[in-house]
Amino acid sequence: MTSPGTRPTPVIVVLGAEYRQAMVDVLTRRYASEYEILAPTSMEEAVEVLTDLKSGRRPVALAACEYFAGGEKATHLLAKLQTFMPSARRLVYIPADRFRGSVAVMRESLAEGRLDLYLMLPQGPRDEEFHTAISETLSDWAQSVNLSEIDGTRIIADGPSPDLSRIRDFLDRMGMPNTVHASDSAAGVEVLAAAGPGAELPVLQAPTGEPPLSRPSNADLGAALYGRPTDIGEDAICDLVVVGAGPAGLGAAVYAASEGLDTLVIDQGPIGGQAGTSAMIRNYLGFPRGISGMRLAQRARSQAVRFGARFLAGQEVTGLRIGGGPDGCHVVELGAASVRGRTVLIATGVDYRRLGVDALEGLVGRGVNYGAAASTSREVKHKDVYVVGGGNSAGQAAVHLSRFARHVTILVRRDGLAATMSSYLVREIEGNPRITVRPRTEVTDGGGEGRLEWLTLRDVDARTEERVDAAGLYLLLGAEPTCHWLPREVARDDLGFVLSGADTPWQSWQGGRPPQPYATTVAGVFVAGDIRCGSMKRVASASGEGAGVVPLVHAFLAPDAG
Repeated sequence: MTSPGTRPTPVIVVLGAEYRQAMVDVLTRRYASEYEILAPTSMEEAVEVLTDLKSGRRPVALAACEYFAGGEKATHLLAKLQTFMPSARRLVYIPADRFRGSVAVMRESLAEGRLDLYLMLPQGPRDEEFHTAISETLSDWAQSVNLSEIDGTRIIADGPSPDLSRIRDFLDRMGMPNTVHASDSAAGVEVLAAAGPGAELPVLQAPTGEPPLSRPSNADLGAALYGRPTDIGEDAICDLVVVGAGPAGLGAAVYAASEGLDTLVIDQGPIGGQAGTSAMIRNYLGFPRGISGMRLAQRARSQAVRFGARFLAGQEVTGLRIGGGPDGCHVVELGAASVRGRTVLIATGVDYRRLGVDALEGLVGRGVNYGAAASTSREVKHKDVYVVGGGNSAGQAAVHLSRFARHVTILVRRDGLAATMSSYLVREIEGNPRITVRPRTEVTDGGGEGRLEWLTLRDVDARTEERVDAAGLYLLLGAEPTCHWLPREVARDDLGFVLSGADTPWQSWQGGRPPQPYATTVAGVFVAGDIRCGSMKRVASASGEGAGVVPLVHAFLAPDAG
């Protein structure tokens, strides 16, 4: 496999007429040392340049096109060239005197997914707002195509496997650069020698200098980054133990730690939860250009750590003993280990429902994926893939995969997407020629030699079946609550979602009054995010709920509480 040092230099392509050279000059001053900047002078030359880049496997990171005063729109020009550079980010740069008149057109192009961003051409040196937008866009591109130049964590593996997919997904979502090497490569031989005889692939070597890990579990991966439960200390009692590190858990961690509460966050997977798999969230407050779920989780995690919160990643919670510790604190069990907290927040979110097709369950990690699994997008270049689901996560996965796959088909049992997906995503999907929506369709079978190669699709109404070629299947099917570890004292609805506030059974009310919002039927145990019965199932609302729990924790911990 190619080593990081031999990867080709990515390219920035600049298109335009009157202001093309000005844009080239601006980009050259900042980015020429890391990117090759090419500026074809005509459509014919642009096609020729991009054809050469594609044949030479030279990646285009950014295509910047001038907003023309007359003639063909920049977005139309970029659309014509997109087939040569599907993963490139698309920018329209606008001279100051045309900016106001262009806003309406650019806004529509953004909403329909034909454009990633538009910026006013800098009017002078050190336009840091302009360069912040460019840098963030290039960073998102590099993350999505996994072209890290950092030889960080090494993974030794020969071909795809469920373990390899799991490990890469964990590391990618934690923002840890990683590279896969074959066992007979120079790096593979070196790492396997250090691992010793009997090591099973995949083998992982972290840059920390610790011994390589053979087929590491999520607990092993998390321990390498944040330690194990035993590191918390036998006598330690946290003010707040947060179970789940999605938006709700991270929101609680930031606000609790910033207000001086001793806060511990535990998650069975990587930090970020289900939202961490979203390739691009465009409707989160304060991020006009959008932000990936992974980056949002990274920033929230760093923010919480800055205030003193501690994390345990890859550690599965197996039980909760109500008031089972000293002074009546709660005990959160993690297999043979445990941690104690005066209060506990249930923020485990939901998991994707299983498809229930045995043939496809056997191919998980070999073309079949539960969740977006952004780390696998590089494996489906120029191939046909299918996404099952009608929610925002499914839409975001389809848009992301369309930058790599030849074509993406979204399968839904409903009549369409409008009832379950945000309007901005529906518009973006409708405007994307690489995405097709097939309503009233379900997957009934699939298979392949060692990995997914085909699927059987059934029309829900006519009951007819069709076999199609498929290199990838991404399953984002509804919501299964992930709180099997909770004791019966914590009331749940018939579907397993945790009840809180006025939704709790009246028998648990005190003095005829229900618990506070986000408070459960157990004193000192709270709930927030998707796992809460009646929640909105959106990233912003989940993070807000997590923050809203903190005043209730303070009130419970107050000396005169009760």
